[in-house]
Amino acid sequence: MLYSLKGTLIILENNFLVVECGGVGYKCLTSLYTQSKFKDKIGTEITVYTFLNVRQDALDLFGFADKSELECFKMLTSVSGVGPKAALSILSQFPAEKVASIVTSGDSKSLTSVSGIGGKTAQRIVLELKDKLSLIGFESPRQKIPGMPFGNSNISEAVKALATLGYSAGEVMRHISSFDENLPVEELIKLTLKSMAKAVK
Repeated sequence: MLYSLKGTLIILENNFLVVECGGVGYKCLTSLYTQSKFKDKIGTEITVYTFLNVRQDALDLFGFADKSELECFKMLTSVSGVGPKAALSILSQFPAEKVASIVTSGDSKSLTSVSGIGGKTAQRIVLELKDKLSLIGFESPRQKIPGMPFGNSNISEAVKALATLGYSAGEVMRHISSFDENLPVEELIKLTLKSMAKAVK
């Protein structure tokens, strides 16, 4: 299974890019977020994180600028009724950080603004992914996360929840450590996502 490609970006179109590796050009379907990350990279070496979707009549390769978008894509496609192209449409409208925020806040209405995502599908996305996040909070025994203040269960649970969306503990800790450790887990998640979203602007 292809996990990533490192090579020269030779084509960047509206919905795909082509990375040349060892003389072979790999076409990757992409989101608008990834397009914006690579818009000035034609002719330079890039790394694209990939997902190979195998269908009966075709092989589709999807490419992402960073691991968090790839992980969010995989989370979205794990939802019943959400295919790769629908997940890509969502990520073209919302960055991974915003998708995570929508899920944790239960804001399914925002997802209906995406073409092809109806009310029922939006509710299913929020429900199924929120359930996965909630399950993290009931893991036992609790695992200690590197860089985690010892004995702080709320921060620990928030970091583990965000890990399911593809965020590394180190990345999360740079932001979550500035918040009150006694806040509820859900509030810590929301504040951390907002902080990370501002950092990438």
